[in-house]
Amino acid sequence: MERFTISIDEELAKAFDALIARQGYSNRSEAMRDLLRSHLERENLARTGGGHCVANLSYVYNHHERDLAERLTELQHGHHDLTVATMHAHLDHENCLESVILKGSTAAVRSFADAMMAERGVRHGQINVVSVEVDQGRHNHGYAPKGKAAPHLHLKPRS
Repeated sequence: MERFTISIDEELAKAFDALIARQGYSNRSEAMRDLLRSHLERENLARTGGGHCVANLSYVYNHHERDLAERLTELQHGHHDLTVATMHAHLDHENCLESVILKGSTAAVRSFADAMMAERGVRHGQINVVSVEVDQGRHNHGYAPKGKAAPHLHLKPRS
């Protein structure tokens, strides 16, 4: 771990301390690390605009909206290469929250997320994208026959 010191004015320090207290950080260092990671991630996505990512798409929808649940499911099946898993939660008698874990090229993931959020009846859609480095794993995790490497992907966050 590398240590560095920054100087900021007292008012900014108080505002930062209030922010990290509200967000539940136990110290400035951890809050600063998260801020740096977030900024580096945004900058990387803006700079490269591509590569691969993992993402969480969350949205709220009214399940009484005509055929909406079926349309959303069809979209996910149509992009099964991007869709890893979906969690569905009932909020009340009308509204559901879904969270969809995605992975793939950043452009394809964003396009798919935009299509899901654009469906009539979907509200409060938001996507959190994390760019990753893709590594073709060629080692045995214990589930391949002895001496054989099972090919698989490792997705390592860039920041």
